[in-house]
Amino acid sequence: MRTITLEEHFATRAFAEGPARRVVGQGDFLNRLCDLDELRLAEMDEAGIDVQVLSLTAPGTEQLDADDARYWARTTNDELAEAVHRHPDRFAGFAALPMADPAAAADELSRMVETHGFVGAVVNGHIRGRYLDDEFFAPVLGKAEELGVPVYLHPTPPPGPVVEASYTGNFSERVSFALAAAGWGWHIETATHVLRMVLGGVFDRYPRLQVVIGHMGEGLSFMLPRLEEVFGSHEISPPTGLARPVGAYLRENVHYTFSGFNYEPNFTNLLTQVGVERIMFSADHPYQPMTQARQFLESLPLSAPDRRRIAHGNAEALLRLA
Repeated sequence: MRTITLEEHFATRAFAEGPARRVVGQGDFLNRLCDLDELRLAEMDEAGIDVQVLSLTAPGTEQLDADDARYWARTTNDELAEAVHRHPDRFAGFAALPMADPAAAADELSRMVETHGFVGAVVNGHIRGRYLDDEFFAPVLGKAEELGVPVYLHPTPPPGPVVEASYTGNFSERVSFALAAAGWGWHIETATHVLRMVLGGVFDRYPRLQVVIGHMGEGLSFMLPRLEEVFGSHEISPPTGLARPVGAYLRENVHYTFSGFNYEPNFTNLLTQVGVERIMFSADHPYQPMTQARQFLESLPLSAPDRRRIAHGNAEALLRLA
């Protein structure tokens, strides 16, 4: 069975030693993150992963000023493009974008899709406190829709004032960081970002735009029935002014991947709420083990056709991968 994973990370050495130096660490982990040849391919082979869709690791370019964002997006994209060209049967690419300059981001997306065959873009959460429901980002969202490629919305910590208000308490700084990031804040922040896009009318303005989120839906599938009640059928529901019910956008404009959430109850909830055609495989390499992700995929109580859809079929359709 072919396997395609969608939330798989890399960094250039220069990026790892620059904007990502506080995030990616050193030693063996850094080598695995930066390698785009034999080491990574050997790990993929060992785990039974056929294709990785690669994207620049967090924090990405979203917290940089416009000049730095343009520089790092272009240089890291160029290095990833070289790797995809070396290994076209094993790698595909999501473009990093200089989101602080939406016109330049649209141009960079066009360059990477049309010239280098990239299959979408990655956006690491808010852009210095601005979210994608802001019409400031219209050029790049319109370009993604025009090109027919998805935007992978990856987590980032909440803005500083939110971290200070909600994630700083009677515990250590390290606990605060974990709570604001992988332990909780990343996921709630991403779910809120998606809801802002829905309620802000992004998918009415760009009805063919597709967004991908990881971590079994960042909690959205658990809350989906409540969202449909509060923003739809309840007697005190506020008018949204949207063309469709809130749940329709979450089932028709959003796709969901595993990315390290190898927990069957979470998967079952997601499957129940959005259906098998909206779920795709991912491992979150090198932050989570690919072998564990593959074993989890094999262990799920699915029919063979549904397992194939999640393992590769849905990604092939969305990303137009042969």
